[in-house]
Amino acid sequence: MIVGIPKEVKDDEYRVAITPAGVRELTAAGHTVLVERDAGAGSSIPDADFAATGARVVEDPDDIWVESDMILGVKEPVAEEYPRLAFHRGQVLFTYLHLAASRPCTDALVAAGNTAIAYETVRLAGNSLPLLTPMSEVAGRMAPLMGAHHLMRPGGGRGVLVCGVPGVRCAKVVILGAGVAGMAAATLAVGMHSEVFILDRNLERLRQVDHHFRGGLETVASSTHAIEEVCIDADIVIGAVLVVGAKAPKLVSDELVAEMRPGSVLVDISVDQGGCFQSTRPTTHSDPTFEVNGSLFYCVANMPGAVPHSSTHALVNATLPYVLDIANHGWRDAVRADPALAEGVNVAEGAVVYEPVAAAHGLTAKPLAAVLD
Repeated sequence: MIVGIPKEVKDDEYRVAITPAGVRELTAAGHTVLVERDAGAGSSIPDADFAATGARVVEDPDDIWVESDMILGVKEPVAEEYPRLAFHRGQVLFTYLHLAASRPCTDALVAAGNTAIAYETVRLAGNSLPLLTPMSEVAGRMAPLMGAHHLMRPGGGRGVLVCGVPGVRCAKVVILGAGVAGMAAATLAVGMHSEVFILDRNLERLRQVDHHFRGGLETVASSTHAIEEVCIDADIVIGAVLVVGAKAPKLVSDELVAEMRPGSVLVDISVDQGGCFQSTRPTTHSDPTFEVNGSLFYCVANMPGAVPHSSTHALVNATLPYVLDIANHGWRDAVRADPALAEGVNVAEGAVVYEPVAAAHGLTAKPLAAVLD
């Protein structure tokens, strides 16, 4: 199989979908790897490193899309890439898609008539998300850091030191969601000596969190009333809610934000899925924040892109086994053999087959089995 890795074109996205180690694994298995020139530059991986492990470095991104049987990406296609989706009939796109939050991207993939497999909906039997987990860990650990930066006066906040000093209280950090991202955020927030509250609807999960942190934070059963109570006097609110493949619920209203302290900071990790704050809209690393009712919203849609070297290696460690399965067996046989990978198929041969995406856009999902037969 010919596997293509184009350079990411989303604003401020510096990750790349393969590492030299990944190239070596693919070429050793008999596959051809095409890497666009400078695709790894943002992750501090030079073209020479890809070439040394067997990749062919390609100048023109159109050539990547024309020649490749499978395209590996990091972020969802953007408008300038939509025409390329149809360059190669029968092509597989394997990347983060977040289609429930983007009707234009969904329509473009359907119109292309090919197959799109989303990293974020590959789901194991225990309900874990192996290809989303590493980036959730990165974004979760970044969230308190970004919140702490923007809570300082030069960052636009109210001038609070997140860890406090003797005689002066530390910042109050509220985390909505106790999944992978929420736990990663809690780990950093507790480590930064802030006062931490974490909310979730799953009481068993909260018991696990309480045991893990040994009383180092407060666990709260999530409800509209509880969210309002803990957020009113919060310095930082981190939205880390995930409904797999679907839009995130809106948990923090603009009315609630208006009652919070001026200069507080709200970090929405869920922005890729539409966000869990009412006024969430995607921002970029070059222009990361905007103001809502006196508070600062940080809604960067590719947070791990700020630490691309770490993120790229963490991502490829997780994706490579699935990439090899698809390359070695073709996407149909790989999906038939692996129910977790089957959960990742969002669009198959131009039909939406993932129910949460279809529901988000008022479409009817075609059963994946009907495509595989």
